[in-house]
Amino acid sequence: MSHPFFAYIARMRYIVRWGLMRNTMQENIQEHSHMVAVLAHALAVIRRDKFGGTVDPGRVAAVALYHDAPEIFTGDLPTPVKYANPAIQTAYKAVEADAAQRLVAMLPQEMRPAFATLLEESDPEVLVLVKAADKLSAHLKCLEELKAGNREFQSAAQQTRAALDAFHLPELDYFLAEFLPAFPLTLDELQADAQA
Repeated sequence: MSHPFFAYIARMRYIVRWGLMRNTMQENIQEHSHMVAVLAHALAVIRRDKFGGTVDPGRVAAVALYHDAPEIFTGDLPTPVKYANPAIQTAYKAVEADAAQRLVAMLPQEMRPAFATLLEESDPEVLVLVKAADKLSAHLKCLEELKAGNREFQSAAQQTRAALDAFHLPELDYFLAEFLPAFPLTLDELQADAQA
């Protein structure tokens, strides 16, 4: 019997984000999920190593890698639509849960529990770090678009920054203070830093 789970995961690269906006550079959910995993891992390391937390950075990164996997079936529903009202938000969460279960069912029986826990994470400490990293990734995308001259992302940049501030997470505040000033770097800036 064939198990198409990973074939479907590979299709994440075909799901484009920011569908309501003109982009200077398209972003798909595979790219986005990688960046969210990197950022979530960093936030978890900061929580553990700087603030004495006990969260497992590897677990947080793995959950982040799969956080948008249900969008293989649903597509990327833009934030203004997804959060337009509580009824839409509740309905979409149910659709996402169904899509996650559909994906898990594509695995051999013995592998399902391991992936179900990634796709249906319930630990609030893990979830808040992944959500913060997801919003941080969106904010970084906005900054990249603004640096490229795309003023269409001005409002989204302000909204994502306000959302980041609303988390009130010390590890996120630390990241924003220590690492955000370097974003985004152009290739010329990266090469200049490498030569310095």
